[in-house]
Parts: sequence; structure tokens; C-alpha cells
Amino acid sequence: MSDEEPVELGRAAAAHGEVVLRRRGPVTELIVDGVFAMDDVDTSTERALATETLARCAGTGLRVLVGGLGLGWTAATALADARVAQVDVAELQPALVGWARDGLLPALPADPRLRLHTADVAAHLADHPGAYDAVLLDVDNGPGFLVHQRNAGLYGTPGLTGALAALRPGGVLAVWASDPVPELADRLRGLPDATDVEHLVLPVQRDGRAFDYAIALARRTGDAQPSTGGS
Repeated sequence: MSDEEPVELGRAAAAHGEVVLRRRGPVTELIVDGVFAMDDVDTSTERALATETLARCAGTGLRVLVGGLGLGWTAATALADARVAQVDVAELQPALVGWARDGLLPALPADPRLRLHTADVAAHLADHPGAYDAVLLDVDNGPGFLVHQRNAGLYGTPGLTGALAALRPGGVLAVWASDPVPELADRLRGLPDATDVEHLVLPVQRDGRAFDYAIALARRTGDAQPSTGGS
């Protein structure tokens, strides 16, 4: 990471805590409610959240939901797949959505397939049953390191059931975590609407240290349905 002093790009107070976007040399950083949320020193696992999930999706005209905008790398990677017709992003922080629309997130392209929603991801999931071919959740650092305590329910049985319900039959749910989460994969295996559960461990070298990130994946039971994109 750069030793340069950070340059603040944006700061906003909101109902869910202050959010700060800043740049330190070439690195963009996001601070949420005083907690370091992420930077783009290494974005391999954020990008893998999209590539690993979409590799398990068949067909074209795919509709994707990204829960949590972050610095935009997961959404941008989904948009890079030519089979994707639409990417919805549900982001709790209105300031972050505004900064994305203002072009302050360098990873995120201007793309007519991208739709940004200021919304709680759990509410968005509940409002869109059977709508998506892929649901990618990166709203925290995983169940063991919550940025917002209100998100704890996403990782329990009711939350995971709701996420699966937003998928078309055969669609894929993926949950990113900053540490291995075998217990989350076990929880998914216990759901009647989940099949093909996987727990991927992604080793990353950063600042001379080794880290293991993870993605838990599950497919909604049933045969994959043809996608039409849609609204």
C-alpha cells in the first residue's frame, strides 16, 4: 500500500453511518462508519466472485444481482461477460451510488446494462422472486466480520433462503467472505432449495502476508430456465 497521505474524494453521513471515499496514491479506499471496508490493492477475489459464479451459469441474456457496490470491481467483472444482459446493484449507501454515477469509482464502466439501486439487499431480494440467474453477495466481509450488524440475517437460514428464492431455477448464489466460511457452506447444504454447494478458498498475497478469502456457492434446485434480460 502507498505511504502517501490519502486524498478525500467524498464524505457523507447517512442513516447507516458515515461513508468516506479516498485515494492514497493509485489506491482507492472505502471507509464505512469508521471501519476500513476495502481498497483496490488486490481485487482478484472480488473479480472471482463474478467469474466463478458466471462460469456456473448457462445460456445468454443473463441477469445478475450484485449485493453491495463496494468499489465496483464485482459489477464491472460481471459486465465484462458478453452473456450478461443486465447487472443490478443493490447498495445501502446513497452516497456511494452517487459517487459511482459521478465516475469516482475507476473500475466501473458507463454501461447501459448497469442499474444502480439505493436499497437494502435483503429487501431487494424479497421484491424480486425468481428474477436472477446469479446473485453475488459482498455486503460485508462475510458473516464473521460485519460492516453493518443488520446484515447478520443475510447469512442465516432465512436470509440464504430468501437469496435462493430470488434466483431462477438453476441460478447460482455466491457469497464472498474475507475468511474461509465452511459453516456457511454447511448451512447452504441444509436448505431444500440448494444443490451443488461449493466452498472455494482463494489464497492472496498482500503486503508480504498470506490471506485466505472464500466464496460459498450454491445452485437453486430445478432446471435452468432461459433468460431474457428484462427489466
